[in-house]
Amino acid sequence: MKKNVLIIGAGGVAKVVAHKCAQHNDELGRIAIASRNISKCQAIIDSVKAKGSLKEPADIKAFSLNAMDVEATKALIRETGSQIVINVGSAFLNMSVLRACIDTGVAYLDTAIHEEPGKICETPPWYGNYEWKHLEECKEKNITAILGVGFDPGVVNAYAALAQQQYFDRIDSIDILDVNAGSHGKYFATNFDPEINFREFTGQVWSWQNSQWTSNTMFEVKRTDDLPVVGAQNLYLTGHDEVHSLSKNLGVPNVRFWMSFGEHYINVFTVLKNLGLLSEQPVKTAEGLEVVPLKVVKAVLPDPSSLAPGYTGKTCIGDLVKGTKDGQPREVFIYNVADHEEAFAETDSQGISYTAGVPPVAAALLVARGEWDVQRMANVEELPAEPFLKALDVMGLPTRIKDENGDRPWN
Repeated sequence: MKKNVLIIGAGGVAKVVAHKCAQHNDELGRIAIASRNISKCQAIIDSVKAKGSLKEPADIKAFSLNAMDVEATKALIRETGSQIVINVGSAFLNMSVLRACIDTGVAYLDTAIHEEPGKICETPPWYGNYEWKHLEECKEKNITAILGVGFDPGVVNAYAALAQQQYFDRIDSIDILDVNAGSHGKYFATNFDPEINFREFTGQVWSWQNSQWTSNTMFEVKRTDDLPVVGAQNLYLTGHDEVHSLSKNLGVPNVRFWMSFGEHYINVFTVLKNLGLLSEQPVKTAEGLEVVPLKVVKAVLPDPSSLAPGYTGKTCIGDLVKGTKDGQPREVFIYNVADHEEAFAETDSQGISYTAGVPPVAAALLVARGEWDVQRMANVEELPAEPFLKALDVMGLPTRIKDENGDRPWN
């Protein structure tokens, strides 16, 4: 059984991961946190201790690490005796950290697809451009590498697998609906790394429709849904990681991702984009200084981790699945509702970080127990959904289902 966890990253999601690992350190063993900024790692450790999150008395150690340096990452894995690496740093780190895990023979988990700084919205399927190139190597070397095991991607992939296995004979469409109905009180901010956040929305919107890739522009396609707890919401067709694996692995002809946006967000985003301030390509100032506009915007916006105190409201994220069962049309919504204030009370983090940070720890527990230690590379929908969702039920992200029989806990 694998144990001892190395957390790479020190943002809001990493804080949640650290709290949840601490709550289960009887199974997960020693915990280490590594980032370029060791003071952020120490602040997370201080939060874990202040909240009394450690289930068993233990030290959590902080390390300074440039995770783009494969050899340094390998050395730290060996130094800490870690057998499970949870990568919640920048999406730019994925391939370096994966390489280090393969070379040291340890389990790898991440929450987002790999990206290259100078490229946005590459040709689908995105996993095929990077992670899936290592499928055979992971299989040959018995490396457990679980891709995209946050909430979306991650939990929503498990919802899709559950729907296919239990609720439908044939699925015609999966629409992933992501709503944050919370308020952080700032004029404008993003809930996670602004650079990664904006990159999702500045290129083509790729969706899987009629069993082929379809391209739209951001905010071109809109829908309105009346959802549990959060009510009526406007959602927009958006490109997202899980579409790129679900379209390959489940054989469903229509897989789309929708995210809610308020008018204020859309207006500010549109101005920034039209001014060229969301570009990932370097420009020179009149003084000859080379800067990346997107990085400048990131620098002036609030740090997402600073949004947690005073964040109110709830999130609602789930899969609206349509198809047939026993020859009859069927529609099922499998979802979770999370509360920003409850997340902060438990982990000093807002709800978006909470929903992204709890699932990789649930996955790490399943790896430690052997249930998900599959010794190959896999996306979440390829793994048993029930143990994952059952773990989440008791870890703060309970699953509900709404269908013709009402709205209820899934299990």
